[in-house]
Amino acid sequence: MLTKAQFDVLYSLATVSDLAPAQLLEHVDLDAQQLADVQRDLLDQQLVSQRGSHLHITDQGREALAPYKVDNAVIMAAGISSRFVPISYEMPKGLMSVRGEVLIERQIRQLHEAGITDITVVVGYKAEMFSYLVDKLGVDIVYNPDYATRNNNATLWLVRDRLANTYVIASDYYNSENVFEPYAYQAYYAGVWFPGNTAEYAMETDEDSNILSVNTQGGTDAWCMLGHAYWDRAYSQQFVKILASIYDEPRTADMLWEDIYAEHCPELHMVMRPYSASVIHEFDSLDELRSFDPDFINNVHSKVLTQITENLHCQRPEIKNIKPVTRTLAERSFRFEVNGRGYLYHYPDAETDHIIKPLPSQA
Repeated sequence: MLTKAQFDVLYSLATVSDLAPAQLLEHVDLDAQQLADVQRDLLDQQLVSQRGSHLHITDQGREALAPYKVDNAVIMAAGISSRFVPISYEMPKGLMSVRGEVLIERQIRQLHEAGITDITVVVGYKAEMFSYLVDKLGVDIVYNPDYATRNNNATLWLVRDRLANTYVIASDYYNSENVFEPYAYQAYYAGVWFPGNTAEYAMETDEDSNILSVNTQGGTDAWCMLGHAYWDRAYSQQFVKILASIYDEPRTADMLWEDIYAEHCPELHMVMRPYSASVIHEFDSLDELRSFDPDFINNVHSKVLTQITENLHCQRPEIKNIKPVTRTLAERSFRFEVNGRGYLYHYPDAETDHIIKPLPSQA
């Protein structure tokens, strides 16, 4: 097994190019003396060779890296995204186009750029809308029949035989730069710093970034779970074992996989990998998304938004403060405001057309 420092050096030599030590310092988190020590160890083990001032990875070095190669990715796209009304009534959140790119397509292309082409997309809600991805981007589609009654632990249980060295990704994140890599040293969860109070899952870590615990109630001035996760083989095997032992418990149905991880943190070794808030973007509401992409509200194909503009004689940007009334598919309705006036929208069903009602004034 390689040390983290040895892995970083071999990874840099394998994926960037042959480098001189001075150049390597730009790619690894080591000082000159630490790099010199690692270089000596790798030369002694014949994992690298040296010609002139440059280091080269050897065949033995590539063999040593092989256990750390990413096998595949699982993209979770089965959910309803009930908070993202009204767009989620008409399409899954991962298929929304943000800054000119469909969210899930952007992530798949970033995975391809990192050399990861074995990609499974697990679908549920409006599953048929994802089918084009098979021909367009070569993914494998798996249908989750329990998407409406279980949380995302059901998605991972369904593809448990595919979990190895695996990226586990939600379909609806926008990464401003490519966060995926062809090799990874150990299991990790992406972390973003949240100043002040937050409801995001807050991680407690030690000086080596090992995750010691996760507060699912939120935290204050904390590194929080946001974005992708990477599971190495040891983590995947242990998580599947734990999930198998609790899967049939009634309480498990509503749990995110992160909730299960939080309960079993000591048994599931994972580190936090920090990212800037400018890199990983999550959108919990339409208002949040259009602050990131002001053109989204005008560009998105939505009969609901068109109905509102036609009924209230307004423009789409005037529709604000959208909030769901319920989080079920059985009764779909939401509140919104136009020019400071509140309204209630009822989604059409087999018996009635859409209904827009003004809400009583709060004055």
